[in-house]
Amino acid sequence: MKIKRPGWDEYFLEVANLVSKRATCLRRRVGAVLVKDKKILATGYNGAPSGITHCETAGCLRQRLRVPSGERHELCRGLHAEQNVLLQAALYGVGTKDSTLYVTNQPCIICAKMIINAGIKEIVFLGAYPDKMAREFLKAAKIKLRKI
Repeated sequence: MKIKRPGWDEYFLEVANLVSKRATCLRRRVGAVLVKDKKILATGYNGAPSGITHCETAGCLRQRLRVPSGERHELCRGLHAEQNVLLQAALYGVGTKDSTLYVTNQPCIICAKMIINAGIKEIVFLGAYPDKMAREFLKAAKIKLRKI
């Protein structure tokens, strides 16, 4: 009997989806998994920094001001999943060079710049995000983008 196993992309994207369930953002739940040589290096989800009141308690300023998705990131009290996965790697001394990022949504421009400088070589994602500049930066940096 042959056992049906998920491919690596499907496996890591399912892990990213599971990680997204820990998110505390009221508008979008995003999960990220950093992988190298088929091994998970770190995970991250979007939400307020450690020790800071979660958005579900404090409320969402972006929601109150009706800020469109992809704009005015500085008005958010939370970190993006991509930022958190990089910070978790840094916190525990895990190198990110030549790794692959699996994420439930395409990164924004702020995260794209961090991903470029972290040496990540590829991003595999599920959902689109309205940020053309992020796609342009990642392309210019020769980071492979794959939407599944």
